[in-house]
Amino acid sequence: MKCFLIDDDEDDREIFLSALNRVNPDYDCLTAVHGEDALRVLKEQSEFIPDFIFLDLNMPLMDGRACLKELKKLPKILNVPIVIFTTSSYQKDVEDTLELGASNYFVKPTSFNHLVATLTSYFEGNNSNYLIKL
Repeated sequence: MKCFLIDDDEDDREIFLSALNRVNPDYDCLTAVHGEDALRVLKEQSEFIPDFIFLDLNMPLMDGRACLKELKKLPKILNVPIVIFTTSSYQKDVEDTLELGASNYFVKPTSFNHLVATLTSYFEGNNSNYLIKL
């Protein structure tokens, strides 16, 4: 399985990668540091089609909402679930991003073990199509 994490925070990327490795060491994850970087990666690496995209909302250059809009225009990833993965728990952010086509919305867990449990549950199919507030 291949994931694509789009998040400007280096610590959050490292923690996510470690948690994903704990969930399943065979899972691969490519990262991008902001929306423009993510679009470049997807356009330049035509063979790369992730199984899941995890997208932060608060990033420089191109925020998560703008990135989500652009991602939804790319034919090669039209069926790839895009999970908002952010610190924001504002209901408006949830509603706006789901309306823009996000598959799920996760508020970043505050502990490593909680992140591992969340990812495990998500990949096992124990998710809903609405806010998962942790």
